[in-house]
Amino acid sequence: MPSAAPVSLKQPPAADRVYTHVKQGVLDRRYEGGTLLTEGELAEAVGVSRTPVREALLRLEVEGLIKLYPKKGALVLPVSAQEIADVVETRLLVEEHAARKAVPAPAGLIERLEDLLARQKEQAAAGDLAAVAVTDRCFHAEIVRSGGNEILSRLYDQLRDRQLRMGVAVMHSHPDRIAKTLTEHEEILQALRSGDAEAAVALVHRHVGWFSHLARGEVR
Repeated sequence: MPSAAPVSLKQPPAADRVYTHVKQGVLDRRYEGGTLLTEGELAEAVGVSRTPVREALLRLEVEGLIKLYPKKGALVLPVSAQEIADVVETRLLVEEHAARKAVPAPAGLIERLEDLLARQKEQAAAGDLAAVAVTDRCFHAEIVRSGGNEILSRLYDQLRDRQLRMGVAVMHSHPDRIAKTLTEHEEILQALRSGDAEAAVALVHRHVGWFSHLARGEVR
């Protein structure tokens, strides 16, 4: 019998591939803040023409990750003190409310948080800082989602890329924070497990609020 024709997997549009390539590079620090990216380099790296590169860069500029300079390229914007302060303020408003609402915590939430914490410990032991940052974000998002408020969940999801970018940057510049983060996640989980809403809120405030020291140039 004749062999079946191979199934061709349709690739995403060229502009989407460039967008994903650059965005992931910014989030995992392959493209550091202050790096100048040129259309030609990106076109060659992804294997596309310059037209979809321009389209992708325009999208990334709207998201605040880069700034376009005509005839020069795209500058990867560093994480600013104001951005850190804004993200921390928004996270505290959402996450403190979510922590209080999560008590009494359903068994399913506790189980998911336990799984995420175990995964984060494995990633930290392997030195995979980008993965640690992703799982860190998932841990907090799980608590926010548990409240069942779709509007708050969508608002929190809009912080995703900024959180990941900040998280990886912090872990590189303050590697001691990884162990502290794991310990603080354990404490938050224990407070939820024991049904102590006020302790959970206080722990979230201390844990998330630490980032505000970065915005002020302080190191703890």
